Amino acid sequence: MTKSIKWWQKAVVYQVYPRSFQDTNGDGVGDLKGIEQRLDYIKKLGADVIWLNPVYASPDKDNGYDISDYEDINSKFGTMADFDSLLAKAHEKGIKVLMDLVVNHTSDQHRWFIESRSSKDNDKRDFYIWRDPVDGHEPNNWGSFFSGPAWKFDDKTGQYYLHLFVEGQPDLNWANPTVRESVFNMMNFWVDKGIDGFRMDVISLISKPDGLPDGEVPEGAQYGNSDKAVANGPHVHEYLKEMRQKVLNRADMMTVGEASGVNIENAVKYANQDNSELNMVFQFEHMGLDNNPNPALGKWYDKKVSLVDLKANLSKWQNHLAEKAWNSLYWDNHDQPRAVSRYGSDRPEYRVVSAKMVATLLHFMQGTPYIYQGEEIGMTNAYNLQRDDFDDVEIKNAFKYLVDKDHLVDEATMLKYVHAKGRDNARTPMQWNDSKNAGFTTGLPWLKMNDNYLTINVKNTLADPNSVFYYYQKLIRLRHELPIITTGTYQLLDPNDEQVYAYRRVSADEELLIINNFTNETITRDYQVPANATILIGNYEDDAKSTLRPYEAKVYHFVK
Repeated sequence: MTKSIKWWQKAVVYQVYPRSFQDTNGDGVGDLKGIEQRLDYIKKLGADVIWLNPVYASPDKDNGYDISDYEDINSKFGTMADFDSLLAKAHEKGIKVLMDLVVNHTSDQHRWFIESRSSKDNDKRDFYIWRDPVDGHEPNNWGSFFSGPAWKFDDKTGQYYLHLFVEGQPDLNWANPTVRESVFNMMNFWVDKGIDGFRMDVISLISKPDGLPDGEVPEGAQYGNSDKAVANGPHVHEYLKEMRQKVLNRADMMTVGEASGVNIENAVKYANQDNSELNMVFQFEHMGLDNNPNPALGKWYDKKVSLVDLKANLSKWQNHLAEKAWNSLYWDNHDQPRAVSRYGSDRPEYRVVSAKMVATLLHFMQGTPYIYQGEEIGMTNAYNLQRDDFDDVEIKNAFKYLVDKDHLVDEATMLKYVHAKGRDNARTPMQWNDSKNAGFTTGLPWLKMNDNYLTINVKNTLADPNSVFYYYQKLIRLRHELPIITTGTYQLLDPNDEQVYAYRRVSADEELLIINNFTNETITRDYQVPANATILIGNYEDDAKSTLRPYEAKVYHFVK
């Protein structure tokens, strides 16, 4: 661990999904004024940074991740003046703002792509990745991350363009230095506005492999695995070093890269403490531990993760990045289901205590924690949404390809899988109170509400001193106050215990013991807690010593 602690190493980030946070004009879509209106709530929680999901101009084929103008605001969210006001008010309250940077691809309605597809000799043609058909078919076998092929044929010019995501998201050609320069100029536009950093969407995919070779095709699948074929390409670190020199070194910024397909070796390069590329990465290994055993179905499954596997994976990242790089700590976000439903229990009798347990496990690890909106009140997956209710293109494509076309799974089973793992679980509007539409909007919500908002909402949570919110508030305060949480070494206990995740954080003169019961059973464990140890935080009011009650979490602190 480096001796010089950076501000972002002690920070806690609160992720805001703008369209689902707070609507102020009654159109059913959250907006920038709504976020500004709720800044005091975020400040009360104690978060240091807001990560804003994309607010740029977009036709919304992938909820804002298809950007048509990087230097303009999506009219659904407001205006650039609204953004400037939000940024200024956040800074007044001591809250930093992290922008989502989406530069692996643009919208097909971006002026660059409109020009690029106009003719083969247009000067923007090489801004994107165009290829001739091969034997009358796609140039290679890559599949889209959202199901189906990763290539779209363009009738006008007789070539295919690459889209690793939806058809309306053509991939930029980062091998073109003019593309890179254009992206860096755009980033500097936001740096000059005074933002505090970037969360970089699928940044590990920007460097495509030379020759675009076929990818490995999972058994039973029609298309190759683009993640394995594309992630961590030959020039990605070169491009990020260039970004560091031309953009990121201009201010004291926080940077986190969403790094699909990253391993330990690559993560150390992306987030090396020499500050040559990024500050940290989002890795996804722990997110894939509960994937379907049938690789053709990928993430779509409804079985709980093995705790032994989870411990092994998280411990690997804790230990191998220590003193080399920096971890991002997260359970859920706009692309993942709700943490309490996935890792704890959302049954009414266990929801609060297990939400606290899941939070305890994560927030005492080394790294920068990310809290996704609603996580701090224990929002759950939305089991009331049916096939026609879903908005997410990934879910729609899963039904289209995996159910209707390829018949890999029946519709009822797919719905169970979507209720467990679908992205719309996290995107249902924020539950502020028990009034109509949970106080999110006076209009028709863009996405159907989770029907449990009458009981699970901010109003009820703030009125209860033992709520999930105040537990998160205390976790954040402890991180700010105790250096051992930032700098202490990590030691896993009992790696093969299938019920309890226990670990230590150790410094020269003190120690933390973190114990988490992942079951709804009362069990016993003896960790030989020293007599001078005190309970730092716990999700039950008393300490039952060696007894662990359902989903119990407790943290002992003792001086050596």
